[in-house]
Amino acid sequence: MIPIEPVASGPAADNGPAVQRDIQHYMRPGTLQLGSLPPLSLYIHLPWCLKKCPYCDFNSHEWRSGDAQSGLPEERYIDALVADLEAALPLIWGRTVHSIFMGGGTPSLFSPAAIDRLIAAVRARVRLEADCEITLEANPGTFEKDRFRAYRAAGVTRLSIGVQSFDDRFLRALGRVHDGDQARAAVAEAAQAFETFNLDIMYALPGQTLDDLDRDLRTALSFSPPHISIYHLTIEPNTYFAKFPPAIPEDDTAYAMLDRISETTGCAGMQRYEISAYAQPGHACFHNTNYWQFGDYLGIGAGAHSKLSFAHRVVRQVRFRDPARYMDQALAGHALAQDNEVRRAELPFEYMLNALRLREGFALQDYMERTGLPLSTIAKGLEMAERKGLITRDLGRVVPTELGFDFLSDLQELFLAD
Repeated sequence: MIPIEPVASGPAADNGPAVQRDIQHYMRPGTLQLGSLPPLSLYIHLPWCLKKCPYCDFNSHEWRSGDAQSGLPEERYIDALVADLEAALPLIWGRTVHSIFMGGGTPSLFSPAAIDRLIAAVRARVRLEADCEITLEANPGTFEKDRFRAYRAAGVTRLSIGVQSFDDRFLRALGRVHDGDQARAAVAEAAQAFETFNLDIMYALPGQTLDDLDRDLRTALSFSPPHISIYHLTIEPNTYFAKFPPAIPEDDTAYAMLDRISETTGCAGMQRYEISAYAQPGHACFHNTNYWQFGDYLGIGAGAHSKLSFAHRVVRQVRFRDPARYMDQALAGHALAQDNEVRRAELPFEYMLNALRLREGFALQDYMERTGLPLSTIAKGLEMAERKGLITRDLGRVVPTELGFDFLSDLQELFLAD
């Protein structure tokens, strides 16, 4: 699963450490009234990859084994993660972690022994839910036989495999380091090693046709995956594709592809529970669902984002982006590059940016509990969205219509602060 890039206040620049604040600063009186705190997740960023993909705008850094004196700095980076977690513990005292997501980069570059040590360190410091979902992102280009089983033995409960396509033509166009045979072998191994796993697939690729997409979908579904995340290729700023954009399918073709995806996954018994996520019953990803429901998450690792709620405020934090500087700062007890309170006027849009991605929408009661705001703060936007046919409202619940799903950005924009 491609991790969510949360909204943050201001650029994530590595200028200097944020002011260190004690817990009393976050607990002081404020303008919000949160009656209870939402579920808490833990995001762990492992930033290295074998090759930077031309479409990727995540905080990932190429690791070339020939350039390193002692290989990937697993031990030091995990030391930094543990120090980062320990420094953040006062902000989450008494709270239970419901899910852990190790994203990247390519976390499967880290050895199973390193992942085992990392999970053990987390277990020793925070209280985990008995059925805590522990996800690791993996790429077929780092796949070795029995490696996935070793991650399972280390405590990973869910694997998310960055397949993107099973077609060598499109894998080359996307700059992926694996080929179709490696992708098929990795998925087959994951299906044997894990009770639940996810496939990341992309569509509207350079030169891709509907027939090409059908072949990718048939291959993906032949493994009976419990979950598929399917993303439209987008050209993001500050990427190679932004400088040298490829020729991608026209919008009409891309819409036809999305219709085909929904039809094909539906016939396979999968439900589209989020704008880009399809799952068999009981296999929805809790971690990403917690993002979309405006839950809390503590992010540790280079460039990781956090969103934490307190009785009278919602806070966003960002760690230092550069891995070397992050390790230095975290080991010194100063991993935070930014620490900002979300402005009251920004909360309605931030909530809607997430919750309206869900097929089932959200309960109005949840909006009040997660933001600490009254319903009057979104009344105007809801009325306008309903008039435009973008949502329906029934029994205290707001649900995007098919039109709302198709024009999600337009729907979300109705809740921007004036």
